[in-house]
Amino acid sequence: MTTTRKTAETAAESATPTEKAAYGFTQEERDAMKERARELKASARRGSRADKAAEEEAAVVAKIAEMQDADRVMAERLHAVVKESAPELAPKLWYGMPAYAKEGKVLCFFQSAEKFKARYATLGFSDQANLDEGAMWATSYALTELTAADEARIGALVKQAAN
Repeated sequence: MTTTRKTAETAAESATPTEKAAYGFTQEERDAMKERARELKASARRGSRADKAAEEEAAVVAKIAEMQDADRVMAERLHAVVKESAPELAPKLWYGMPAYAKEGKVLCFFQSAEKFKARYATLGFSDQANLDEGAMWATSYALTELTAADEARIGALVKQAAN
């Protein structure tokens, strides 16, 4: 073990809980990674493609139902908007949050504010999403509420991402 590595490990061991987060992942991030590992194991055990799709959607709906009120209402509306805008996208859990995939690759996802102790929920798009616009474009959006105009914009973004 190198001296630099020993120094970093010693510093991490003696750090306060707040300082430890600077040396690694937060508890919420570690929990999300564990949840992702469980998702992958469950997916590997499932049977036919139709069974997998039904189970994945049921898992997404169940996860949304567990959310606190504000996040749950947004996630339910977002789920409906995505299904209406791009029915070819398959709902699935991704790091314990609702996500929507095309050919097995996640295009967009929802992150609740409560899970990561954030000020707002987030709608994010992966690099697989077809949102390229010039040399710079947004890949995530803060959500505090969903208006009809917001839902229309999200629907258009999801359609574009899926094409």
